[in-house]
This record gives sequence, C-alpha cells and structure tokens, in this order.
Amino acid sequence: MGDERSIVGVMRSMGLADEVVTRVSRLWGKSAARNGGRTHLLLGHLLDTAAVAGAMWDRYLSAAFRRRLDEISGGRGRLWFMWVCGIHDCGKACPAFQAMDAAEAAPVLAAGLTWGRLPADRQKRWRHDVAGAALLMPRLVAEWGGEEAAGWVWPLVAGHHGTFPSAAALRPPRGAQGRGAAWEEAQRAVVDVFTRAVGFEDLADARPVGSLRKAEQLALSGLIVMADWIASDSSRFPGLADAGLISFAGARRRAEAAWERLRLRGGWRDLPVPENPLDPLACRLGVRPRASQRELVERAWSMPAPGLLVAEAPMGEGKTKAALAATEVLAARFGLDGVFVAMPTQATSDPMYEQVLQWVRTFDPELESQVALLHGRRRFNAWWRAVWDGKPRPDGEGCGCEGGGRRGAVDMAGDDFGAIDEDADYGMVSAPLSADRAAGPGGDGPAYWFLGDKRGLLTAFAVGTVDHLLHAATRTRHVMLRFAGLAGKVVVVDEVHAADVYMRQFLVEALRWLGQAGVPVVLLSATLPPAQRQRCVDAYLSGVLGTADVHQPVPEPAGYPCVTVAYGAGGRAVAETSQEAVRPWREPAPVRLSWLPDTDLAGARVAAAVRKAVAGGGVALVVVNQVDRAQAVYRDLRDKGFDGVLHLLHARLCAAHRADRTAECLRLMGPQAGGARPERMVVIATQLAEQSFDVDADVLITDLAPTDLLLQRIGRLHRHSGTRRPAAHRVPRVLVTGVAPGRDGAPRFLRASERIYGEWSLLRAAALVTEAAGVLTAADAGEPAAAGWSIPADVPALVARAYGDAGICPAGWNEAGAGEQWQAKEREREKNAEEYLLCRRREWVFPTLEGLHYAGSRAASEEQLDAVVRDGDPSVEVVVVRRTSDGYRAVDGTWLGVHGEVDDDEVTDRLMGGTVRLPSRLTDAAQAELGPLPGWAGRPWLRYRPALVLEEDGTRLLGADRVSYDDVLGLVIVREAR
Repeated sequence: MGDERSIVGVMRSMGLADEVVTRVSRLWGKSAARNGGRTHLLLGHLLDTAAVAGAMWDRYLSAAFRRRLDEISGGRGRLWFMWVCGIHDCGKACPAFQAMDAAEAAPVLAAGLTWGRLPADRQKRWRHDVAGAALLMPRLVAEWGGEEAAGWVWPLVAGHHGTFPSAAALRPPRGAQGRGAAWEEAQRAVVDVFTRAVGFEDLADARPVGSLRKAEQLALSGLIVMADWIASDSSRFPGLADAGLISFAGARRRAEAAWERLRLRGGWRDLPVPENPLDPLACRLGVRPRASQRELVERAWSMPAPGLLVAEAPMGEGKTKAALAATEVLAARFGLDGVFVAMPTQATSDPMYEQVLQWVRTFDPELESQVALLHGRRRFNAWWRAVWDGKPRPDGEGCGCEGGGRRGAVDMAGDDFGAIDEDADYGMVSAPLSADRAAGPGGDGPAYWFLGDKRGLLTAFAVGTVDHLLHAATRTRHVMLRFAGLAGKVVVVDEVHAADVYMRQFLVEALRWLGQAGVPVVLLSATLPPAQRQRCVDAYLSGVLGTADVHQPVPEPAGYPCVTVAYGAGGRAVAETSQEAVRPWREPAPVRLSWLPDTDLAGARVAAAVRKAVAGGGVALVVVNQVDRAQAVYRDLRDKGFDGVLHLLHARLCAAHRADRTAECLRLMGPQAGGARPERMVVIATQLAEQSFDVDADVLITDLAPTDLLLQRIGRLHRHSGTRRPAAHRVPRVLVTGVAPGRDGAPRFLRASERIYGEWSLLRAAALVTEAAGVLTAADAGEPAAAGWSIPADVPALVARAYGDAGICPAGWNEAGAGEQWQAKEREREKNAEEYLLCRRREWVFPTLEGLHYAGSRAASEEQLDAVVRDGDPSVEVVVVRRTSDGYRAVDGTWLGVHGEVDDDEVTDRLMGGTVRLPSRLTDAAQAELGPLPGWAGRPWLRYRPALVLEEDGTRLLGADRVSYDDVLGLVIVREAR
C-alpha cells in the first residue's frame, strides 16, 4: 500500500515550519454540512482522488490510453495519472473557497490564514477550479522550464467543473486568491506535500516529457472528473478532519474498497488478437462470412493504425455483424477496451442492444452487466430490466443478478431519463444510490454509478442513440465526460445516411476529435452520397493530422458493396477504397415502380390501393410521412372493413403500445416469422419503418421521400430468403404516392413532406422515379413500368445522381430555383450548428483546451441538447393519465390514487408505459399548462415528468388543440374550432 506516513509526517520530513504544517492541516476540502456530517480536509480529498485514479489505471483505462500516458511521462504513466487527477482541487487552498462555510473557516482563520471582505456576487465569485489553475500555472512554468508543458496541463485543472476558461480568466478579484506570506507558503505546501505523498520527489519531477494531443487532453479531463466524482462520494470516502489520520496508503485502501463496492470495471482488459482472421465472424458470431463482411474485417486487419472504416452495403447484407467482428479486431490490435454503437433512434437501439449483449457475453458472461442501453425509454426493454434491474429474463431464465425484483428502478442516481440529463443545471441534486443497491456480494453485477448524470458513455459497452456521439461534439458543460466515454473504445455508427445536414455538422466534428484521439470509427450505411463520404474521411483525417483543412480524395469504389478506409501513416493522410468489386449476398433483383397520385391527408386513394394490392393475399407495408395521414389511412381500412391483420405504427403511440406493436410486427413479418406470417396483412407506418426495421413485405406503398430514404424503405421489400409469397407478389412492387401532378407537369407534394425534406430533394427523387415509372399523371397507376430499378445494383448510382451537381429534372420543374433555396437553407443550418460545435474551425489547430468554452455552454436540459444536435423545435415527452371520478388511472387502466400516487415499481412501469412525445407545435402549450401530478414528488422516474391528464370524456384542450389518446390510433390531435 506504499507510504503509511500521515501527511503530517510527510510535511515534517520535508522540513516545513510548524505553523505551515498547522495551517495546511486546517484547510478543508469538503464541509461537514455537505459531506455526510463530517469535514474532510483538502489534502485528504486530493489523495482520495489520486488513489481512485490508481484504481482506474489498474482496472478501467484502455491499454491504448495507458500507453499514451506512459509515453508523455517517461514510462511513469500510472504515477503521473494519479498526480494530475489528484491535483485538480488545489485551488481550494484560497480565501474564496475557505470562506464559503463559516464553521469550516473558523479553524483556518485561527491558524493565521486570514482574509478581508470577499465579493458576494455569485457572478464574480472566484471559483476554485480557476483558482487552482492560477495557483499552479506560474509554478509549472518556473519548475517545468517553460510554458509548453504547463500550457496544456493547467486547463485540465481549470476545467474540472465542466468548462474550460481562457488564460485571461485566471486573474482573481482583490483578495480572493490570498495575499501575504502565510497564504503563499500554505498554497505552495499543498501542491508540494500532495506531490511528494503520491510518489514524486517534487513538482519538477512530475514534469511530463511530452504532451497529449488536444483530443487526448479532453479525454484525460473527463477521466479527472470521473475520479473526482467517485472520490467525492461521502458514503464511500467519509470525512477525515484530523491530518494525522490522512495518508496515501489509507486513501488507497479507501479507493480499493469503494471501487469494489461500486462494482466499477473496464471492458475487455487487453483483448487477445484472434488466432484466425475470420474467427470474429465465423466463430464468435456464428455467421458464414459473406463477401462484403469479409471485406470489412480484412480491412480492419490491414490498417496499420487506428482509422476510419466506411462500409456501404445493401439493406439486409449483414453490416452490423461485420462491424462487431471488425470491432473485435480493432480493439485487440490497438488496445481498445469497449465499444459504443450509435443508432439513429430509440426504436433501432433496442434490438441492437440485445445483439451486442449476446455478442459481449461470448467474451465473458460477466461482461453482460457492463453493457448499457442509452436512451430515455430503456426502462421498457426487457433485457435491460433483466440485467440492470434484477427482473426476470425475456427467455424465462433467472436474471443472474443478486437480489430480487424489488431492487427495481429505485434511486437511479437521479438520471431518470436517458443518461444524458443535465440535472445539475436545473439545480436538481442526484439521488444517492442506496447502499444495498450499489453493493452486494461479488463484483459481477451492474455498476449503477454509470447511470448517473452524463456518465452513460463511460460504461465499457454501450448502445444508444447517435445523439450521445453528437453531444460529445458540442460546446456544452461536462462535454469532457462524454468524450472520455468514447476515447478508449471503438465507435460504430449505424445508418449514418440518416443524419441530415445539420446533424452532419456534429458528426463531422465528432469524427475530427475521434481521429485525433486515435479512436477507430466504423460508419455503416446502405449508401452514402460521394460528397458525404468524402467529408467524413476529410474530417477524420484532419483530426489524425491535427490540421483544419485536410482533403484526401477518396478513390471511386470498384463496385457495391464497398469499404472505404482512412488513416494516417508517417504524417500523411491515406484514403483507400475497394479496388475489386465485392459481390452482394443477394443477386440484384428488379423492383417495379408505379405512381399512385395522392396528396390528400385523408389518404383514401392509398387505402383503396392497399385493398387492391392484397386482395389475393400478401403482406403490404405502407410508409407515409406524417402521423395524421397514417391514422387516416388506418381508419379508412378499419372502418370500411378489412379482412386481414392490420397494424398502425408511428411515433405518437405511447411507449408500451409502440414497443408491443413493433415486437408483433417483427414476429409476424420478421426473419423468424415462418409459418406465423399471415395470409393477408397491412402495416401502416411513418418513417419509423425506414431503418433497422427487419421486416419483409410483399408490396410497398410509400410517400415520396428523398432518394436515399426511398431506397431504405424499398429495403423492406422481399428482404428475407425463403419467405413464401402469393404468385402475384413474385416481383417486388412499389407504389409511390404523396405526390400529384401540378401546373406545367411539375409534381406537387404533401405539405408535410416539403416541410420535412425540402422541395429540391423531393423534385430530384421524383425525377428518378419518373425514369422508372413513367410520367406522373392524375390517373391511378395501371401496371408498373417494365424498366424499374435493379436493387441493390442501382443504389449507388441513384444516390450519387440524386445528390450530384448535374440537373436531372424535366424542364419546367424549377429545379434550379429549388436548388438555390435548398443550398441557402443548408448554409443557414450549417451556420446555426456552428454556434454549438465543440471547436471553432480556426481554433482546431490550437494545441490546448484553453478557452474551449469561450461562449459558455447554453444547452441545459436533455430536450434542449437534443434540439441542438437535431435542429428540431424542442418537443416534450408526457405521461398520459386519465382522470376518473375517484382519482387518476394510467393509460392501461391501472389505479394510481387520488393524487396520482405510485407505490411500487410495477405500477411505475405501467404508468410510464403511457409516455409519449408531443409534436413540437404543442411544446409551448405543454410547458405552460402541464406538470407532474402531486403524488409523483417522491418517485425518481416521475417527479419531473409532465402529466397529460385526459378528462373523463377522454380528451383535453391543450392550447388551441383538442387532444385525446386512442389505444389503437395513439395520440389524436384536432384543432379546436374558434
């Protein structure tokens, strides 16, 4: 355990004067009032944090990051990591901090460390993180022989409360930093005594021999915050007010016990390199490698350094499994410790979480408890509940967790929804984990600490919405904690084409930082426009090379599927792509397209076409671009009688209904459907069915969408081999609707489609469909044109033409005017995104984190942060509740009590099953009129959730809209007549 001497003994051995020893022994770091009733001395907290850092080095940090810290410290990475984590709070040795608690200040004053009147204004308060940097910087410059090493280390201290100030902010208000010999000696002693106690001879001995790159500094900053937060837990690190009881050996014992009790751990821990190149696919995942999968894995083997892989392959080709296999190769070769898989939506994250859970279990069953699902509705995922909440497994086996179901969802460290709440900025205090929750026998259970605010990505293996990756590229508070969760992992981004121009700004920014941090990234897409592929490559390489404007032309792929790789070698950028055509798993098949002209919200023509399409049997998928239209088509079919299975799926269904219905659709038309597939079935859906929805339809009726998204929808057609189909559906057929002929033969679109996608991309999609389906006329389509599209062979060319520079629309469609409008809007959206990007373009080459938060960090709530990275108007999630004569009931009828009281986990689950996101047009009214029920105050999952209370007639007025909830239709919104 090392040096058992107390810090008093260390100070005496250093020859410090008695009065200095006394003064340093009085400086407090945690007040009794905020530390479980026990004062904790400043040096005690610094040593606790250093000791936690030692445990993190041994059991959490990736081999790659340990290697980098060894490189910059002359082989003393562990010692230097402990020092830099522990020194973070040295700025508490100043009057501005010591005066904050009168009871704690009294002994400090009595020892001769005095101060005058200090600024009372909160805005002018001298914060201890900045004070620490001001205290350290001149000493580091003097004792480390210049500003180069000091320049990147002091921002790590200044930024440990979530934001990085500029050097100009290091000037203290009068008297706040402490004046006179007594303060100067005490501050010097705090740094020197801590440095000696940890294991360096003196401050000069701690000088790094090299520097980390800026992205690595950001990751290190997040790890410092992590160590500080763990060491600040008074239940694990009780206060010590007697300096004679504080030693580094004691701190290490405390840290070991806390680490075990919190069940914290890293991921693979030095994953061995697979013996056979294709073992990660064939043995681990049990797949017979397809050509495209083999190509991706072989590229992961051949890259000489961590890099970017872009895999483009048809829908259903097995990209995800190939990405997981490539992840294993990259992690083993380059010393990474886990993976983050980013998905476009919550709905697509759930099946991916289950797939990653099964994959991780093949390395070590104990790793199952280290797989986190990061989105706001994870509570409704049965596997998540089994692993993290001790509930029964979906397959009926025991949960494998200690304790019973009642451990449930109580006290989720205040992180009620999504693992990305910014609770601190609301003034919300995280609920402490109950002792029985975080403890328990064995170290193989879940580490609930990771469920706290902003910590989700720190879990070794994580699956979640892409927002988590994008948030790590925003200039927001504690961004370093998010980024630390990505560094040391392999990052996989699925359905990357789903990011629009605004989201791409954050994706590109994230790629730049990940490239500089040496994080391998795998991007998956059905296909990317060439310009988008090029931009991703350039961004990653600009990170690798540390310069702002890298442009390394990506060669034209030899065919489709294809893999593009980018990495740095010997200080130069390399971009390569598949030079030999890779055969797709499925042979290209003709898809017949025809028009179904209809821009009526009621969708009567669509309903009629559906009836006709499945009159002789078959499964039809209808994808429309707005919820109201989906509801109208469903009503038409239901009310006029439909002889078959009928389902409606959209984003305004409450969580429980949406989950149940998605699962039922997958059961009936997914890859395992077999004999369960109905003779006649129709699913009417919105864009939810566009991606990662593994169903097989015989015929598709879809509103027009941009070409790449239209192709995604077509990817649900004839998707699974071996599916039995009626003879009429032997050839896949698509009816394109949501469009009608306008003046001069130019198409007219649904207003909702134009609002979502813009006129230009719809015009170009319509032009390409016209080439295959013939000219759009007002009459219903007859037989589909013979030309059609060959899928997947035509996919790359269609997407390239759709987003290329050449005109493709017939004369009279005003393509040029629409294009100018579109480009102007794209430029405006790019400019809007720049406001929140982590780094200004001209600052990318700056070598340190100084001034990173030059404009503050404005996004406070999760909703605001989501709006920041998705460019949407903010929307609100509510819990639907029905008022009855005797109180309140959940959506499913569960009785809640007179004030909405919820008395156990099962009732909470049923109630939360009624969660639904309101359309953004209702946001203002919801924020003004809705709030939690009185009975929810004591429930962590509910206390901040607004209730949408429906009156006894099943409706309520919300702003100018009459809102109701139908168990089948979902949320129904009708504008109230004035």
